[in-house]
This record gives sequence, structure tokens and C-alpha cells, in this order.
Amino acid sequence: MDRLWPYADLPEEPTGEELARVRPELRDALVGAPERPFSITIVFGAFGGLGYSRAVDLARASDEYVETSTDGVPLHRARFYPGDRPARLRDLYAIVRDAPGLQVLVDDQPVPYARELWLPLVWFLIA
Repeated sequence: MDRLWPYADLPEEPTGEELARVRPELRDALVGAPERPFSITIVFGAFGGLGYSRAVDLARASDEYVETSTDGVPLHRARFYPGDRPARLRDLYAIVRDAPGLQVLVDDQPVPYARELWLPLVWFLIA
């Protein structure tokens, strides 16, 4: 063992903390997709204006939040399980709807009419 490279004692499975930092699509490919309820994910990058810090706060309060960076530009990924509190999703989307590069994913997949159809259907759940 002394002659092997210094990483000989690494665990074979990644820890939960390591998996949390990996992008969901990569995590699903590596270890399989976990069973989870219906979700809508909003992915947005940095944008100018006063609403950015509020948007980041709302994203961090989502059910699952991951912040990554691409070429030094932060990318925020906020997953919501809208069944119990759909207003949180609406509040974040109201701020970031005009942000450049905004993505709305349904169960982590880009689907047609995600903004025009899926989001309003979820907002019908708001009492």
C-alpha cells in the first residue's frame, strides 16, 4: 500500500455531500435517478438589478438548491416540489422571468411550453 498512489483509500461510493454538488443530470447518470415527487426547477444566472439578491434568497429557500459556476459566472438551480407551497415558485419566477438564459425544467427535463403551460397549471394550486 505504501507504493500505491496517495488515493488508494478513497471510498468507492461518493458521499451525499459530494453528490449534492454534482449537477442533477450527471448524478442521475452516475448513480441512477432517485424517486422523488413532481418538481419544477428554475435555473438562472446572474443578472443586473435589485431583484437579483432577492431571487437568490428565494432560490436558497427552495426544496433543493445548488449553486454552480461556469467560467466564473454563478448559476443558480432551485427545485420546487409545488404540491404544498406553489406560491414560492411563483414568487421566484416573477423576479427572474426576464433573466437571460432562464430555464424552466419539469422533472429536470426541458419540456415544450414549460413557462406558458406548466407554471400556470401549478399556480392554480394557489388558494
